[in-house]
Amino acid sequence: MIHETEFLEDLCAVIYCRVSGKKQVRRGDGLGSQETRCREYARHKGYEVIGVFTDDITGSKSARKGMSDMLAFLKKQRRKPTIVIIDDISRLARGLEQHLQLRTMLGNAGGKLESPSIEFGEDSDSILVENLLASVSQHQRQKNAEQTVNRMRARTLNGYWVFQPPIGYKYQRVPGHGNMLVRDEPKASIIQEALEGFASGRFQSQVEVKRYLESQPDYPKDLPDGTIRNARILEMLNRVIYTGYIEVPNWEISLRKGHHEGLISLQSFEKIQQRLKEGAKASARKDINEDFPLRGFVLCDDCNKPLTACWSTSKTGKKHPYYLCPTKGCASYRKSIKRDQLEGEFEAELAKIQPSEGLYGLVKAMFRDVWEKRREQASARLRSAQSQIKQIDKKIDDLVDRIVDSENERVAKAYEARIAKMEREKLVLEEMIAKMGKPKHT
Repeated sequence: MIHETEFLEDLCAVIYCRVSGKKQVRRGDGLGSQETRCREYARHKGYEVIGVFTDDITGSKSARKGMSDMLAFLKKQRRKPTIVIIDDISRLARGLEQHLQLRTMLGNAGGKLESPSIEFGEDSDSILVENLLASVSQHQRQKNAEQTVNRMRARTLNGYWVFQPPIGYKYQRVPGHGNMLVRDEPKASIIQEALEGFASGRFQSQVEVKRYLESQPDYPKDLPDGTIRNARILEMLNRVIYTGYIEVPNWEISLRKGHHEGLISLQSFEKIQQRLKEGAKASARKDINEDFPLRGFVLCDDCNKPLTACWSTSKTGKKHPYYLCPTKGCASYRKSIKRDQLEGEFEAELAKIQPSEGLYGLVKAMFRDVWEKRREQASARLRSAQSQIKQIDKKIDDLVDRIVDSENERVAKAYEARIAKMEREKLVLEEMIAKMGKPKHT
């Protein structure tokens, strides 16, 4: 942003203001107060302010639009000395290297740096103080960054996600938790169906998951044509955060239960990973059941082979749906049947099918038997899972003892990798135990 006035005979000055990001600009932090203080300094010194230049970028970078515009402006004013006023030395740069670089560039453009906070000079003592202050500013920036990372890591260790929320979640202030991830509907339900569908095999490949998501109007698309990049599908299938757990390997934070609600179970996530390792199956045809639900299920009366289906275009250009026999040698080969006729007759036959009262009783008795067997199986699985957890805990304790006794770093790392894998298996078992014996329906 530049405000220019007519160049006067008096000594002129430009003001440079900087904040660290656009968020500070939206909140009104910094830029206005910096400009006010610099203008007050200019009036005190008798300078005529002929331009104001601003940036909303970190001070660790020297390439900035506002700074570039100011340097270009200064070069046009070379016929008269121009003062460059900054509120504080940290507003120019947040690093010694960037400070010296910008200082040189300002001098070459004909600018003379001044500030109400520090007196810049060319003698050795003044340069020493200036460099020390620039170094202190750099240290503050680095220390702030370290403290921010440490606070984020500590919150992550406590089970909270601290990064950009993934699609399907949003941040919301929750009493006792602060800002935490909550479901963002309807996107959360869409992703939940996509992940469960791939885990169960309903979607046989990543391509089918991609098609499903592209068919959902509420799911955000990558490209203007309404499609989604393949890499984004793979990323979604690999995100453990959708299980309600968090993991940040770069911060050495192992898998742990998060406070947010998972869209799928950890067990389903492990199934997804297994399917990804096994490789994709041949993708289903896009049109297999959309326009012709009976395709492949209704048989030809002559050859007893499944009928296929297609859209036929008439001379007028209008398309008509038909079922037909694709078997060569059949008396009905390529003979078409109108879709509405075939599906109408099928619905009529389906409506005639009614189970007898005796069959209802038989099915009910069979269901009760299966229900009781499932309950017994669930109890057996519960005992088995509890036993497996005890075995895993024992193995982990043994490996920890080996790590302590081992003097070989590679061997120790191999033991640590095995422990991490067993801890993951233990979490899956604990999740299974929490859900066992709790049927979804009566």
